[in-house]
Amino acid sequence: MLQVFHTIGARCLLALRETGKASVIGWGGIRMIVPHAFARRNFQEIVVQMYNGGIKSLGVVTIVAVFIGMIMALQLGIELRVYNQEAMVGPAVMATMLREMAPFMAGLVLAACVGASMAAQLGTMTINDEISALEIMSIDPVRFLVMPRMASMMLLLPLLSFYTAMMGVLGGAIVASVQFSVPLRSYFQLAMDFASSKALFVGLFKAFIFGIIITAVACYEGFSTRQGAVGVGMATRSCVIKCFLLILVTGYFVTRLFY
Repeated sequence: MLQVFHTIGARCLLALRETGKASVIGWGGIRMIVPHAFARRNFQEIVVQMYNGGIKSLGVVTIVAVFIGMIMALQLGIELRVYNQEAMVGPAVMATMLREMAPFMAGLVLAACVGASMAAQLGTMTINDEISALEIMSIDPVRFLVMPRMASMMLLLPLLSFYTAMMGVLGGAIVASVQFSVPLRSYFQLAMDFASSKALFVGLFKAFIFGIIITAVACYEGFSTRQGAVGVGMATRSCVIKCFLLILVTGYFVTRLFY
């Protein structure tokens, strides 16, 4: 029994230590955005990171968003049809996508695509002693590597969250029109009437927080990589798992805070 408690305590201390290190890396990246982001080389790197994270992920995000909207409209429509309220599918899809599902799904997609890529890239650099080489040349790895990635994700995820919400509403419109005979004009009109600025703000704020979490975790895992190629794979896996869990937990508490 004592061994069990010792193991649990050791795991908790390890989790706290990892959280602290990731928080320091994340805060370091955020702190350096204002003084260094608009330098020519850093700005170019931010644009490159936004292209790699946003444009290259746009196809996956679009497919996920459209089908999430279609699934939500189908499930909600089946229940609302019992009460002859199929016309309310649009408002329900709009509110849910803006407040919850859009930032959640955009965060998961980018955690799996961009976060894993960041962890693998930085992990490979760590294994090849490129991080140590930067430090020897008096180049701060946080400013040089973390800051552009942090700035790009902080800008990118709210934009992709809004895009995901709109694509989800569009997917819901297809199902509402074909499956439940809801006129498209009525669907979009009711959806816009019930869309609230608070739901939009909460969704964008969640996406902003998710961007910080993904970058901080990915960079921490990359900088902590050991054991060669095996370590890179482990860092990538650990990054995706931790990002998924943190997005779920953080999303709940942010919603609870505002509602």
